[in-house]
Amino acid sequence: MTVDLSGARWFKSSFSASNGQCVEVAHIDSGMVGVRDSKNPTGPALTFTPTEWDAFLAGAKNGEFNCS
Repeated sequence: MTVDLSGARWFKSSFSASNGQCVEVAHIDSGMVGVRDSKNPTGPALTFTPTEWDAFLAGAKNGEFNCS
């Protein structure tokens, strides 16, 4: 599926460091969520359905992606 990101309003987390090592997120009109590398704003972006994004956020909050 192709999602039009041309009108996306990208933002970084308020917890992001100022070292340029960030991801940016955009809530897209279709309800999808876009994620991209802030160092490469014209590069590819991942897109998620609202359900997928909610599952990712829940996993992050629960520590599922922490390195040990």
